[in-house]
Amino acid sequence: MAPIPLAPHVFVIFGATGDLARRKLFPGLFHLWQLNLLPEEFRIIGSSRAAPGTQEEFRGMLHHAVELFRGEIDHEAWRKFTARISFVIASAEDGSGLAKAVRAAEKEMGPATERVIYMAIPPSATEPMVRMLGKFDLHERAKLVLEKPFGTDLGSAKRLNATLHDVFDESQIYRIDHFLGKEAVQNILALRFANGLFEPVWNLQHVCYVQIDVPEEIDIQGRADFMESTGTFRDMISTHLFQLLGFVALEPPIRLDAESLHDEKAKVFHAIRPLDPDRVVFGQYEGYRDEEGVDAFSDVETFVAMEVYVDNWRWFGIPFYLRTGKAMAESRRTITLGFWEPPLKMFPGEVGGRCNELVFELTDDPKIFCDVRAKIPGPELQVGRGRMRVDLVEEFPGSEPLEAYERLLLDVMRGDPTLFTSTEEVELLWQLCDPLLKNPQKPRIYPRRSWGPREALQLPGEHGWRIPDG
Repeated sequence: MAPIPLAPHVFVIFGATGDLARRKLFPGLFHLWQLNLLPEEFRIIGSSRAAPGTQEEFRGMLHHAVELFRGEIDHEAWRKFTARISFVIASAEDGSGLAKAVRAAEKEMGPATERVIYMAIPPSATEPMVRMLGKFDLHERAKLVLEKPFGTDLGSAKRLNATLHDVFDESQIYRIDHFLGKEAVQNILALRFANGLFEPVWNLQHVCYVQIDVPEEIDIQGRADFMESTGTFRDMISTHLFQLLGFVALEPPIRLDAESLHDEKAKVFHAIRPLDPDRVVFGQYEGYRDEEGVDAFSDVETFVAMEVYVDNWRWFGIPFYLRTGKAMAESRRTITLGFWEPPLKMFPGEVGGRCNELVFELTDDPKIFCDVRAKIPGPELQVGRGRMRVDLVEEFPGSEPLEAYERLLLDVMRGDPTLFTSTEEVELLWQLCDPLLKNPQKPRIYPRRSWGPREALQLPGEHGWRIPDG
């Protein structure tokens, strides 16, 4: 079935010269255009407090960024694409020039034109910029995209939501979490609810633990201001990893639409047991305090591992282990479900070690595999460890997977908030996390290129962490 053509759109990108815009947003929009997934008529207006030079210099900066992050590009295609791009200075105090540019673009494309406003700016700048949008009537017919973190605690999240709702309806707000745009994350839903094989065993009777593991090999890469003000818990745990937990743990929704999915995730977050500080480990990599811009006595965490319980009928008593950190041994994004062992050992010389595990690799080349025990080919009935694997790119040749930001940008244009985060979810998660963050533990120092502090390695007990897998 052919997709419904999109209405003309004006994209306004605040923070157009920043890292996110250069690394993800402009390359993503260019790729969507090459795939004929953008509206036939569109304009992109980049904005920030200061101009990056002339219009041509701005486009040249974007050209360099797209080639840097996506490789060599078709220069004629790029020329046609950037003919739709311009830059306008705007600030929280003055949005008159931006409003004029937006209305000129809309007049050119017609009365059916819709607006997408993307806030690729620091969280501290969001509220004043939202008020500016209201003051200059730029909120009309607009879809507003916000980057995490959505506040720094429950109080700030509620203040931000109040400001947003003073200007925008909830239906206009898209809180983006790019982890939810990944093909492999959406495949959690497909695997469970499109296959009778999996949903019956997706519960405490069969699953003995869940791990959500996102170690990162990179360090803070010069982003000291962000890390010092936010920390890894606010950056990764209260956003990405808890959202992934919500996807894994939710009950079957009535329909696969935004309202039903958000309702079921909210039920999961309501059911999470108060976090036990004794089952949380904060860490900081060796040398973090020597990074430029970092306080010499900083106690900001660059690593978090924790144990979480969802106290409902499906998951009561089953631990969910969450881990993420900087400067670790390897970069991975993995969700693992471990299954109970059979009650009776009946094969001679049966293989020990890890139990059966179902693993989702959350890469741009998504893979799903299950570690099983099977007979080794040969004359003897000898059991060994094997792996059943689904490589989604190989299984569906000719398919065109989208990078997470591309998928979510497309959903915004379509007006589909299914893979975005609701106000209720944000406030429930801050309510859960606030007690822990009000009395943060002192981080334990861990070596660079390691798997984190010793206490974190011991957290899952005899099962250990799936990563590194042997």
